[in-house]
Amino acid sequence: MAYYGFLNIVFAPLLRFPPVLAIAVLSFIFSIINMAITKYFTDQSSLKRIKEQTEEYKKKIKELRKDPSKAAEMQKNVMDMNKLALEQMRHTFKPLMLTSIPIILLLIPWMNSVFAYENISPQEEFTLEALFAKGASGNASIKVNEGMDVLGEEIKQIENGKAVWKLKGREGEHLIEVYYSNDYNNEKQQKEILITEENKYVNPVKKTGGKISSITAGNKKLVVFPIGYKDWFGWLGTYFIFSIIFSIALKKIMKVY
Repeated sequence: MAYYGFLNIVFAPLLRFPPVLAIAVLSFIFSIINMAITKYFTDQSSLKRIKEQTEEYKKKIKELRKDPSKAAEMQKNVMDMNKLALEQMRHTFKPLMLTSIPIILLLIPWMNSVFAYENISPQEEFTLEALFAKGASGNASIKVNEGMDVLGEEIKQIENGKAVWKLKGREGEHLIEVYYSNDYNNEKQQKEILITEENKYVNPVKKTGGKISSITAGNKKLVVFPIGYKDWFGWLGTYFIFSIIFSIALKKIMKVY
């Protein structure tokens, strides 16, 4: 998409940093924007009042729970507190939309295009997997441009609906052609591959919709923090963890309610 190129230019300096640092900086920038919009697009005096009243109700409810005879009074306090929560939602709905929609529609897809996978380095071995439509049989072959090498046979027998090749190449952009053929069908699909030392890549998965249903390059998934459940500590989990930390801190510093 066109805006991907724009964001690549705007955030180009960040893309030279280690991914965890780049994600932290992006999270900090958008947390500041989020807090500023919340502060200046909401009635902060009303939100402060709601917060104070909510804390008072919480204390009352905690005390009333100790006395079963005051269950009706406790229920009334709970209902009043819920009304405050609805009032708070009305105040914060507009800034929430102003910040959430651009992040979900623009920032998150762009970050997925630059932080989801590792790059393929020059002369690093990687796989290229072609998946075929149900019932496809016969041979699949691959053709690479100058600077790219196929490690093994270029012609593969389709097994279990797929064919896999091992490749390596020199730095640069490469165009790989995958051919499918049997007694009844012939098809060709192309897949772009970027080989670079930088933190860049072309989307590894290309869905085609033909007999060759998809072509996938073997870029490894990027694990930002190699601890715990690795998928959670990819770019998305890392972004939200930093966002929560920065939002809590900035709320206090900027006195946002």
